[in-house]
Amino acid sequence: MIYIYNDYAGTHSTALAAAYHLKKLPLDRELTKEEILNTDYFNKLTKDDFGKFFFHGIDEDGNSVYTIGRKRNKLVVQALGNFITLLQEKHSHHEKIIFSNTSPTVPFAMTMGGFFSRGLHIDFIGVPLLVLGAKQCCHDILRLVEFTKQIGQSTEKKVVVLENQNFK
Repeated sequence: MIYIYNDYAGTHSTALAAAYHLKKLPLDRELTKEEILNTDYFNKLTKDDFGKFFFHGIDEDGNSVYTIGRKRNKLVVQALGNFITLLQEKHSHHEKIIFSNTSPTVPFAMTMGGFFSRGLHIDFIGVPLLVLGAKQCCHDILRLVEFTKQIGQSTEKKVVVLENQNFK
């Protein structure tokens, strides 16, 4: 199975989701500033990285975990899902792929932090806002990851797109 966490930039909530999925972050408490900032890919991607898949690792069940930044266009994920379905039907490839949108978990502080840090390159404003936002949403991201894994294990569908609106 392949898990793909997606959001606007692919460098904040998706990075945290992938790290939680892979148990690289503590699951039983709020994250520290250092843990957040040292998370793989957290606040490190640029506009040139939109639309690229980033491999984060293999989970305890042998599943691959990726992230992608799709900008505002949610049709990218829908198009990828449709394309993968076509490939699976044509080539009898039946690995399950779960797309999970992390955007609903993103608080205003993280949105503004990403804008200042990644968009305007003003890290002294953006990074503290990103840390504040990550602390605000870390429990929601963890719940989203647990839900995503549950759907992956329980569904028979070969391609699943989770919008996760219930995590707002």
